Amino acid sequence: MPEVNDPRPCLDSGPGAPDSVRESMRVLPRAFAVPLTLLTGRPHAGQRPVHYTPTRHLVNAVVSVATGMALSGAALRTAGWLLVLLLPGWAMTLHGARNLRMMIYHQCAHQNMWRRRGPDATLGRVLAAVLLVQDFGRYSAEHVGDHHALHHMTRRDPTVQAFLVSLELRPGMTRRQMWRQVLGKTFSPWFHARFLTARFRSFYAFASTPWRVGATAGLVVMVVLATWLQVWVFLGVAWVLPMTVFFQMSNVFRLCVKHTFPSPEQTDRRGKEYFASLTNAIFIGEAAPSPGLPPTRRYVAWVRWWARMLLIHFPTRYLILTGDTVVHDFHHRHPMNKNWANYLFAREDDHRRGSPGWPAYHEVWGMVAAIDLVFDSLRAADPDEYHRDRLAEVNHRQLFMAFDD
Repeated sequence: MPEVNDPRPCLDSGPGAPDSVRESMRVLPRAFAVPLTLLTGRPHAGQRPVHYTPTRHLVNAVVSVATGMALSGAALRTAGWLLVLLLPGWAMTLHGARNLRMMIYHQCAHQNMWRRRGPDATLGRVLAAVLLVQDFGRYSAEHVGDHHALHHMTRRDPTVQAFLVSLELRPGMTRRQMWRQVLGKTFSPWFHARFLTARFRSFYAFASTPWRVGATAGLVVMVVLATWLQVWVFLGVAWVLPMTVFFQMSNVFRLCVKHTFPSPEQTDRRGKEYFASLTNAIFIGEAAPSPGLPPTRRYVAWVRWWARMLLIHFPTRYLILTGDTVVHDFHHRHPMNKNWANYLFAREDDHRRGSPGWPAYHEVWGMVAAIDLVFDSLRAADPDEYHRDRLAEVNHRQLFMAFDD
């Protein structure tokens, strides 16, 4: 089994087979089973499902944002060493916001949140106004029409345009060059300013007049209250910072693992075999130490394993690959699945049954390995097909829209 940061994908030994990395963690007490499943994104063999509902996901996300802001407020009010509470405060706010965007808003666009067109659309429009992301109606039409179906990972796909326009990546670049480019963008004030401007424009350019007026009124009320209550510092630190810079940093890394690019040899761009090849599950974590190690080496290995799981893999899962993004491959195979709220177990059940009608699932362990896989696919992609200058041939959205994930 490759190491967690090995760029090679870790494939199952066969359709329906348990995963050796996840199974290695079963040496831990049973109390760790559910937390490890939520962290890694992979249930162990025979694990009893944990049932969620769409409403529970929504409530969890909102509570996470509210609790995060409360922690940040407490940190600012007490100051001193309690300023350390800003870290979990920011994390919880960002985690809730990303789940609202990447899971709830996304399912609303597919009319699959509650599977009721009116409530799904209303919630989607509210989230677009609160999070200041692309207008819901525009996003829903483009996401379903250009990101799914025949235009998936073509020049019409917003994901492809984000790579070529927003991140300025191109075929032929080395993996090192792509990492340098992405990290440079991630920590660039100019990039974040453009990104934030794009978010405002992508909402206000296409939202209906009532929603533009409502969103503007909300912003005005927030400014008036912040001035009256003298809470500008709280507003900036607890809400604006995680909802702009941190939100956008998470967006960049999430974008870099969504889908691989087709190789020039893949001339047949239709069929389930082709579309399944463009999306992998991204499981977070690494194999637990072998029980057969000598006592001293085993102790050191467990200390290292826990440190990496808590300090590297948990933040990756909690802040970047939130919600159902770890099993995005299941969504592309079954975008209207009624059991989407139980995404981890729904995907695992489909895998265990041999993914009927589809090729076997592919997976990657670790975010770095997943990004390397995507970068390598772009490096080998057709430079003519994925040339930025050719976007004008098919681009029916303005280029600032390419910032959306």
